[in-house]
Amino acid sequence: MTSSPLPPLRLGIAGLGTVGAELVGMLQNKANFLAQRTGRTIDVVAVSARNPDKDRGVDLSSAQWFSDPVEMASSAEIDAFVELVGGADGAAKNSVEAALSRGLTVITANKALLADHGLALAALAEENDTTILFEAAVAGGIPVIKALREQLAANQVDRVYGILNGTCNYILTRMEREGISFDDCLADAQALGYAEADPTFDIEGFDAAHKLALLTSIAFGTEPAPSQIAVDGITSISSADISAAAELGYRIRLLGFAMRGEGGVTQRVHPTMVPETSAIAAIDGVTNAVAIEGDYIGATVLQGPGAGGKATASAVAGDIVDLARGTKIPTFGIQTGALAPFTNAEPRPDARFYLRLHVTDKAGVFAAIAGHMADNSISLESIVQRRRSDEPDDAKMIILITHGTTRAAVDQAVKAIAKDGYLVSDPQMIRIEHF
Repeated sequence: MTSSPLPPLRLGIAGLGTVGAELVGMLQNKANFLAQRTGRTIDVVAVSARNPDKDRGVDLSSAQWFSDPVEMASSAEIDAFVELVGGADGAAKNSVEAALSRGLTVITANKALLADHGLALAALAEENDTTILFEAAVAGGIPVIKALREQLAANQVDRVYGILNGTCNYILTRMEREGISFDDCLADAQALGYAEADPTFDIEGFDAAHKLALLTSIAFGTEPAPSQIAVDGITSISSADISAAAELGYRIRLLGFAMRGEGGVTQRVHPTMVPETSAIAAIDGVTNAVAIEGDYIGATVLQGPGAGGKATASAVAGDIVDLARGTKIPTFGIQTGALAPFTNAEPRPDARFYLRLHVTDKAGVFAAIAGHMADNSISLESIVQRRRSDEPDDAKMIILITHGTTRAAVDQAVKAIAKDGYLVSDPQMIRIEHF
């Protein structure tokens, strides 16, 4: 006897922008290829977008059209709902809730939605015997969610870190290679489509923080807690910092970190000086990279395109293939009732920092700075004084590298220096990490 063929997997896709159109084209162009690998056909039977007349370069004639994604999620004859609308609330949230309430599997690339509402949405999925798949929400085409949730599930993860935003990495790479300013690099990134007209979400670190919150939840079995992430962006990084890092044997990258610690987990996103010989320092341009450290796997690094229509569509398609094959895993790897409330770990006193201070050039300044460091139990590894050509004659730049300390101690020392009235511009502080 031969088994009956599986019925087609019927998809409804909400959002036909760059990613949505690429996804439809991929599913159509690779229809036979995917059917061979899943044992069933994958059909796009419903779509939703604002403009039904726009030419998106794909054939949508066989799909039912909905102007409202919530209506499509609520009523279309579909087995799975693909959300590519974007945004943490509004149509994206409402349509996902409608789909889950019907017991439909949801596939999404929406990190903001899951970072803000993932716990409640995952619980709703469980109530209706379904799940949410979101490989495309973190690091574009890199299969890091699948790696953490499935392949490395037997490991106790101690640390996850990486480059989670291609826009920031592109800007920092250009500043390093070409010696141009942050503002000029940002303008180029916008012209090339790597940065939005309003780039705040990327350059201030919030995009990376949303992605990190999702990685943390899966890696450490905790409830997503984006509000508990300490976030610093790259807007304060200057050519002076890039040059100083190179002289010291480092490169600057915006990194997201989540690590197990005493009493909980530490999450942070910030510019980081990393040794120029490290694997993470070699990641240039818009590429993303995620490193995972586990008790059995040791350390492994995944890298690849972190954004773009093709890479993101590929990640969405991977989730669709898993669904077509019958794979079903809880949204965050374990049931929501088993996720622990997020608790911040105790700060470790072994962090090293780079400090750049522009100060008035007069007697007693250096002694005062050294005194404030000592008052906060900060030992200095190196001190460099220099005068920049663009600085006034009565100012100079001091670069300090600390031994192990805490961020709080450095903050206190810098506040005291500022209170003395010696600073002529905002100080710069960058954490140093060795891998």
